[in-house]
Parts: sequence; structure tokens; C-alpha cells
Amino acid sequence: MLMSNQAHPKSSVGLDYLNLQNNDQDLWNLTPPELYEEAIHNGEASLTKDYALRVLTGKYTGRSPSDRFIVDQPSIRQDIDWGTINKPIEEEAFDALFEKVTHYLQDKKIYVKDCFAGADEKYRLNVRLVSEAAYHALFAHNMFVRPSKDQLQDHEPDFTIVAAPNFKANPEVDQTNSEAFVLINFDKGIILIGGTLYSGEVKKGIFSVMNYLLPKQNVMAMHCSANMSSSGDTAIFFGLSGTGKTTLSSDPDRVLIGDDEHGWSEDGVFNIEGGCYAKTINLSKEGEPLIYATTQMAGTILENVVLDEYRTPDFNDLSLTQNTRCSYPIHYIPNATEEGTGNHPDNIIFLTCDAFGVLPPISKLTPEQAMYHFISGYTAKVAGTERGITEPKATFSACFGAPFMPLHPTVYAQLLADKIRRHNATVWLLNTGWTGGPHGVGHRMKLSHTRRILSKALQGHLEDTLFETDPIFGVAVPESINGVPDKILFPRNTWQDKKAYDEKAQKLADMFARNFQQFEEKASERLLKAGPKV
Repeated sequence: MLMSNQAHPKSSVGLDYLNLQNNDQDLWNLTPPELYEEAIHNGEASLTKDYALRVLTGKYTGRSPSDRFIVDQPSIRQDIDWGTINKPIEEEAFDALFEKVTHYLQDKKIYVKDCFAGADEKYRLNVRLVSEAAYHALFAHNMFVRPSKDQLQDHEPDFTIVAAPNFKANPEVDQTNSEAFVLINFDKGIILIGGTLYSGEVKKGIFSVMNYLLPKQNVMAMHCSANMSSSGDTAIFFGLSGTGKTTLSSDPDRVLIGDDEHGWSEDGVFNIEGGCYAKTINLSKEGEPLIYATTQMAGTILENVVLDEYRTPDFNDLSLTQNTRCSYPIHYIPNATEEGTGNHPDNIIFLTCDAFGVLPPISKLTPEQAMYHFISGYTAKVAGTERGITEPKATFSACFGAPFMPLHPTVYAQLLADKIRRHNATVWLLNTGWTGGPHGVGHRMKLSHTRRILSKALQGHLEDTLFETDPIFGVAVPESINGVPDKILFPRNTWQDKKAYDEKAQKLADMFARNFQQFEEKASERLLKAGPKV
């Protein structure tokens, strides 16, 4: 296998700052075919019948939020919203563990991949991945913005991801929560990952960093997908994993900007990434043709997807995990924009997967309701997205992305509110969850109905529609949408037991109110009145 890559572009900034001087063992900026060879040779991966790369990540098939820490330093101490999500770890503990990891990597073949986070050069972050896994380097190639050869030679990393998936921490000694760890050090510009092979930690680590840096430049950092019409009308889709960000933004009739992470600057929307990381649970050619096609392309990574005896992916087999994934460069979607940028949004969609089955499939929000629902971030955690989640569970995740937001939710909410007012965007709440009853009784919204409803909203066909105010949640619900059964627009009509609906709706309203108590001190009277009636 490759033992030297002198012909490959290599930054003048070596690995001395990491105390890694492996010389011939360092493989810089290998091409995807070379990384294929390395991953297969290392036993990390195998090929599918269509020459995609299949990887099994072992014990960790999703993010491990309890193992993520931010190094507590004076420079950031007053900025971070410390708590159960942003947990502090002492700088001395980071330094000790970093020394152990670099010592461990010293004799290993390691893969270096230089790339960017941010399609807009004004706000771009120079990123470097250093990992013992060739698969991580291919993942970084797919998921981040890819530099030119000239840019690679002058690449000076702002942040470096050091990944040692086969190194396990000792919690009693290393002050971690388990053998796995994700430690973010802002002063040193390092994300230290160990004990887990799951590549989502690589991407979400950098997203967390961008979510700290961008607001300081008056840029809204968003856990959202984005697309636009041929005329440039832009839409952004907020939502946690499993609510439909990737599925609904991959619309063959619209131009894809990105599927997960964006910034909203004074110039418009820009993608933080250069690829997509789509869930493949029950993926089909008929339901999601654009995403399905990428799974048959060389260069795509399939994570924890079961293969049959002919190496054909079985996306309905969830025996390994429900969080099966595919990673691919964004240009694998034929209608993706090359620039990764769009205009200021005309429509903002909050995606929620309502496990109670009481929210309308679509409703229009006032500016105050938009802020209330953005800060609340109600959805259901979908099975497989995180370890320990085996069925949908109602949750509130501030800004529809609390696990990746180092700052207080009100910082992001205020930024979003300012931009909504300045650019006169329309905000919608779109429920992709259950109807006809709660989880276990009702059923998921039909994707065909959701797509139809969304299309009408984005095309402006609901502007002249009559709306009715929901008596409990106070949102405006369209009385009819062409091509969609009127019955499903008002969820109470889909329940056989109306009393049961009323009880569930009131229960969810109470949950909203209890959750929002933590924000009441900083909320205006108008904002407090924007919530459900309790």
C-alpha cells in the first residue's frame, strides 16, 4: 500500500504543532480512489456491488452527546452556555489526554486531509483532519469544502480534528464519561476524538466550532438545509436529525444549497459543508430518487448498512442500527449549486416530528410565534440518531440544534429574529410526524402529502388561502390545500377518539409551557403570549 505521497499537495504547515513527526507514515490529501484502497487494506471497509464504500462503525453507530466536552478556558468562559450539553473539562485534563493520543498515533500510519468549512470565503474556516482511519479522510473529502491544489499548498489550519478511534480513554484517570471522547479546545484550535469510529462526530465537531465563531461576526449559524427555485427564491429548513431536512431539501424541482449546516450573513445563505450525510433508513428509489442514486456511486460512503450476499444494500434491514447513513459530495445531487450559496430566505420552515400526533401538517407563524418555536425546538428524537434512543421520544432542543450550540439559545434566536424582520421572511411550522393518533396508534404523515403541502407553500399558493386559528396552539392553519385531503390539515379530525386528542394536545401544550420557563426571564410579554394556551 501507499507509504509515501510526495506527489500529493501538501501544506507547508506540517504536523509539528501536534507533536506528530511521522514523516513517511503521514499520508497527505490522498484522492478518493487511494483512500478506498487504504480503507479496504486496513480492514475498515468493503465495496458494494456499485462500488460505494461500506463501513461498519462498531459499538458507536451514532453521536454520543454525553461524551462531548468543551475545554474550560478564560477566553471563552463567559460565552459558553455551560450545562448538560456544553460540559466543561479542565485544560490540564485535555493536555494530558492529548499527549496520550499523540503518543499513541506516533507509530501509526495517519491520514491528513486539508479542507474548508464554509462556502463563503469571508467566513471560511481552514480545517485539517488527522486520523488513523482512512475512512475518516474520505468522509472529510465528501463532507467539507474541497480546496484546489494551490490552496492545499498554502493551507494553514484554523482548527484541527485529531481522531484516534481505536484509542480508548480511562474515565477515572482522563476525566471523561466513558472510553469515547470528543473534546473541543478553542484556544488551541483542536478537536480531539477517541474511542469512536462514527464519523458524525467529525462533522458535528466542526459545526459546533462554527456555531461559536459565526455569531461573533453577525452571521446566523443554522442547523438547517436550504434550497432555492430557478429564480433564486430561497428556503431554509430547520430541524433535528430525522425530521426531513435532507429529504425535503433534495427536491428535483429546486436547486440544492445544502442539507444540514448553513450560515446566514448580510449577503445571504451559505453552506458550511461540501457534501451531504443522509439517513438511509427505508430509503427507496421511488420515495427519494436523488438520494437513492448517490448510494450507487463510487465515492459514496455507506455507514452501517447491511449488504446481502451480492453486496446489494438492504436499506430496510435495521439489524445494525436505525441510524444508517450515506455520505457523498454535494455535486452527486444533479441539481445542487456549485457555489453553495443562496439569497436571503423568502420562506423559513421549522420541521418537527410530532410523536403526539396533535400538530397540524403545516401552520403559519407570526414573528413572535416563530421566535417561541425556534427557542423551544420541539420534535421527537428519532430512533438511532443517538445511542439509547430506540423509539421516538418527545424532546425540546433549542434552536432545533441544541447539541451543537455552544452559545445561549437567545443569542441565535435574536440573530434569527433580526434577519426575519429585515428580510420579511415567512415562517412555517411543518409537522412530518404522526397523524390519526400518537406514535403506536396513528401513522407517519405521508411523504407525498408533505411534499405537496411544502410545494404549495414555497410557490406562494397559500398566500390567498383562508386560515383558521388552532384553539390550543394558536397557529394559523390553512383551511384547504389543492391536492391534499382537508381532513388531515386539522389533526383532531383524523382521530377517532376526539377526547383523547384534546388530552394529548393539552399535554403537549403543557410541555411547551414547562420547557419555556427556563427562558422567561429574557422573554418579552408578546413572546410569552405566543406559546400554546395552557
